[in-house]
Amino acid sequence: MREIIDAQRRFFETGKTLDVKARIEALKRLKKSIKAFEPRILSALKADLGKSATEAYMTEVGMTLAELSFMLKHTKKFARKRFVKTPLAQFYAKTYELRVPYGVALVMSPWNYPFMLTMEPLIDAVAAGNTVVVKPSAYAPETARVLADLLAGCFAPEYVAVVQGGREVNADLLDNRFDVICFTGGKTVGRIVMEKAAKFLTPVCLELGGKSPCLVDSTANLKVAARRIVFGKFLNCGQTCVAPDYLIVESEVKDRLLSLIDAEIKRQFGENPLQNPDYGKIVNRKHFDRLTGLCPTAESNPETLQIAPTVIKDATLDHPAMGEEIFGPLLPVLTVEKIAEAKKIIAQNPMPLAFYLFSSDAKTQKELMTSVQFGGGCVNDTIIHLATSEAGFGGVGESGIGAYHGKTGFETFTHVKTIVDKKTFLDLPLRYQPYALWKDKLIRLFVR
Repeated sequence: MREIIDAQRRFFETGKTLDVKARIEALKRLKKSIKAFEPRILSALKADLGKSATEAYMTEVGMTLAELSFMLKHTKKFARKRFVKTPLAQFYAKTYELRVPYGVALVMSPWNYPFMLTMEPLIDAVAAGNTVVVKPSAYAPETARVLADLLAGCFAPEYVAVVQGGREVNADLLDNRFDVICFTGGKTVGRIVMEKAAKFLTPVCLELGGKSPCLVDSTANLKVAARRIVFGKFLNCGQTCVAPDYLIVESEVKDRLLSLIDAEIKRQFGENPLQNPDYGKIVNRKHFDRLTGLCPTAESNPETLQIAPTVIKDATLDHPAMGEEIFGPLLPVLTVEKIAEAKKIIAQNPMPLAFYLFSSDAKTQKELMTSVQFGGGCVNDTIIHLATSEAGFGGVGESGIGAYHGKTGFETFTHVKTIVDKKTFLDLPLRYQPYALWKDKLIRLFVR
């Protein structure tokens, strides 16, 4: 492990990754390889998570290619010096900011979107000029193997290296000094990452999770709400960090909404979702058993590790599914009379990664989007806020620290040098001793 990190540090110190043209060429190679590897990627995602080719492309390969296209277009601009105004007291000088890479980056990715959530921070890190050690999840072994082969064909190991293994490998990695760490996964491991990083004062980006609420009020377009909630909740069998974790609905529209959700589940997944070849599976038996323990009445198949989309229609705050992040195809439904009740329920849990509001009332939209604490979210939709490179994606509080995607990702993997370029043909004496009354007056005139 140490040998890989030391080799990457030596390579970074050569300054080769500072060349923006070289970064762009590396990203071009990566894009070409992803397209060539697409059949293997789709096959691996089917093996690991049961994802259909369409879902795998839409949520993993396509999003990765979009991030690559964005970075290929904008990396040169992001890397340019940015001039800022210089105070008159510093006459004559120019001041600028320069974004430079940290050095050796560690990207630790999860199993639920094992390709996209590995590649997107990797793309940002490479575009920013870092070398990268990639640690994919052991829970998605087929995808991890494809990632290793794909990246080995694009990069020398001193530039980008893939390290595979389980918890022992994770622990070994985190005992080493990196210059920046990006981790996507659960809060338990996220705390360990932060604790280990603190030893070296390493900056971190943590994308975690939490119980992301979805609120539907009486003014919402219920048909559209049902369709989009079903899509966002049951995509990847609910194994999405920003999936609606639970639903809060105003009582006067509850029955109508739940009827529409039931109909929408049948429309999207068929009468028997477990027989749908495009419906995925739970990643492993451990998580399958945890989910069926939360809702024993859910239709399931332990042989295929599948659990049907399940709506828990009369859930309460003490229901087992409300005690933890679900990360599966179970949707508890809570009923409220007024929006104020919903805000109290949301506030009882740690700040979530996402929040979704279905409402046609502009006042309600403004109030809740402003007052509720969350990482990111949508008004009248679910999960799509992370599907753009034009805006950053990240959490707040226990749902995460920092963000990536697009420009935000480039900024996460760089630090800012502020540089003052002072000219020498004029040297005002005001700042130098010995001080005098006339100097004091002039200083007070210019510096205030």
